[in-house]
Amino acid sequence: MEKVERIFKGRKGKIMGDFSESAVTIPLCLEKGNLNLIFEVRALNLKHQPGDICFPGGKMEYGESPEDTAVRETMEELNLNREDIDVVGEMDYAVTPYNFIMYPFVCRVKSENIIPSKSEVDHIIKVPLKFFMESIPLIYEMPVVSMPGEKFPYNLVVNGRNYKFRSGKITEYFYQYKKYVIWGFTAYIVKKFTDIIKEYN
Repeated sequence: MEKVERIFKGRKGKIMGDFSESAVTIPLCLEKGNLNLIFEVRALNLKHQPGDICFPGGKMEYGESPEDTAVRETMEELNLNREDIDVVGEMDYAVTPYNFIMYPFVCRVKSENIIPSKSEVDHIIKVPLKFFMESIPLIYEMPVVSMPGEKFPYNLVVNGRNYKFRSGKITEYFYQYKKYVIWGFTAYIVKKFTDIIKEYN
C-alpha cells in the first residue's frame, strides 16, 4: 500500500489511451468593419483531404505546447510573421473517436495581404462571422459502431458473438457559403465557437 500511495499521491490524471495531438487557429480579421473567419482550401496535390476547407494547423511536435503548434502552423501555411498573429484565447478542445485531440485557438490576424504557401494551400476564403451567427447548419448524425472482426476472442466475453457492444454517434455539421462547403471538424469547431459567442450575447 505504501508503494501505491507514493506513486499516486499528488498525481494528476490524464486522458487514457494513445492520442496524436493537433492544434489549429480560428483566424479572425477585420475588413471594412466586418469580422471574418479565414479558412484554407487545402492544396489539391496533398495526399490527405485535398481540396477540403480547414483552419490553419497541424500535428504537435515534441516539446511544443498546443498554442506553439497552432501559431507555427499558421505562420507556415499563411506565410505570416509572428507579429501578424495575436492569440486571443483558447477554445474548448475536442477528443475524437479517431484517436486524436484537437486544440483550437482564437487568433486575430493583422496582415491584410495573405499569400498562402502553395505547397499546402490552394487559396484562402474569408467568411463573415455574421454568416455563421445567422446560419443554421445542415446536421447529420453519423453512427459509430464496434466491428470486432473474426479474430476477436468472443469466447472470453459473456454472450460471445451476441455481446451487445456499445455504439455512439458523431454530429456532422455542414455550412454552405457561396460555392464552398465547410464540414467535418472544421464545421464542428465553428459551431462550438459561435455557440460560445451566443451564450454571452
